[in-house]
Amino acid sequence: MIRHTGIVFALMLLSASFSAAERPNVLFIAVDDLRPQLACYGKTTMQTPNIDALANRGVLFERAYCMVPTCGASRASLFTSIRPAPQRFVTHLAWAEKDAPGVLPLHTHFKNNGYTTISLGKILHQINDHADGWSEPAWRSKKSGYQNVDDMRDAIAENKRRWPRKSKHRGPAFEASDSDDQDHPDGDCVNRAVEYLETFARSPDQPFFLAVGLTKPHLPFNAPQKYFDLYDFDSIDVPDNYSLPSDLPPRAVHNSGELRAYAGIHPSDPLDRESARKLIHGYYACVSFADANVGMLLRSLDRLELADSTIVVLWGDHGWQLGEHGMWNKHSCFETSMHAPLIVAAPGQSDVKPGTRTDALTEFIDIYPSLCDLAGLPTPGHVQGTSFLPLMKDSTLPGKPYAIGRFGTGDTIRTDRLRYSEYFDKNKFVGSMLYDHTTDPSEDHDIRSQRPKKSAELSEMLREHKGK
Repeated sequence: MIRHTGIVFALMLLSASFSAAERPNVLFIAVDDLRPQLACYGKTTMQTPNIDALANRGVLFERAYCMVPTCGASRASLFTSIRPAPQRFVTHLAWAEKDAPGVLPLHTHFKNNGYTTISLGKILHQINDHADGWSEPAWRSKKSGYQNVDDMRDAIAENKRRWPRKSKHRGPAFEASDSDDQDHPDGDCVNRAVEYLETFARSPDQPFFLAVGLTKPHLPFNAPQKYFDLYDFDSIDVPDNYSLPSDLPPRAVHNSGELRAYAGIHPSDPLDRESARKLIHGYYACVSFADANVGMLLRSLDRLELADSTIVVLWGDHGWQLGEHGMWNKHSCFETSMHAPLIVAAPGQSDVKPGTRTDALTEFIDIYPSLCDLAGLPTPGHVQGTSFLPLMKDSTLPGKPYAIGRFGTGDTIRTDRLRYSEYFDKNKFVGSMLYDHTTDPSEDHDIRSQRPKKSAELSEMLREHKGK
């Protein structure tokens, strides 16, 4: 059951533990297509000093998982704390209010409890999704994602000439430009967010829920040249498993369709190593660009003396593949698609130690009830997630026994040690795969034939949750 009644909600309002003036603010930062390939996650390739600094002042969730590895569905599931199903939260175009009618979304719940709620940039994929939950109309920058517009148009024309049968024709897959941060949509978005923070600082008794959505590192990989210059191109290489597996279920792998629309990308052939390295370089640059924007937000909190009264949540809406298993983008049940960063700083919680890390399994549907607990709000009855506030207070707790997600016709379950996924075609079982992350973290060796009993056990667990 995924709805609540007006009577229940009225009782919840009465049970709130804080007055509006006492409640902490929330800065809710969404980063599109962000892999947990960050220094704070033990990866040193990319330069992300500001996100790393946030991890040092908050709690880092080592193993947080999205529910669906595509933006619209992932965000709709997170904002409702409702699990996806074969007919709910399916594609990047998903609407929370259409797929889960009657469910109270996260931002509306905060607004109903006295918060000023603001949406800047890409938060819910559909800008008008649950529009009444924002105190003002959701806003997105109108600045062009490409700085060299003439070059973009020429590239699109060449793409159409060279591959006329492509279903979509977009500009180059990456662009390094002589531009300032604020010339880009994300820089424009963060400048606007800082203006709101300055306004909020003048009314300290009015709590706010400020959602800031950064589009980079989403394709195309466009950023100022200075972020490309942070990386030595000669040191960049493709992953060790840069090949498309041949022994997996047909629905387990894809042909990187999202990437194929971009100029210069062949509609079906594997990317050559040089092109792949350039894409990886562009992704790295865009992650550092996103990190700089996060830094601007965090410095503004400090400058405006809001840091001690503001919960900061940073999350990537899903993972991203940089050639692993021969795939780009997300859209799979592999760990590279399902695993994403999650960092929460809660300065008002005296029993939460800054710099804490937990490797407990966590799902994105857990963010909603956790923010309710952190802000002293009641948790609506429809919520299917579990608050991770106890994990923030004691990182040694075991957490969830598993994390469940899905994409397309595949369902996947991640336990402490294993990931099992199974696939269907018109409700007919077509195959499965099982990986042991203690010995094979890259998921290169399918062991389903060696562990039939464990595969059957995990399949049964998936069936118990499917559609709920």
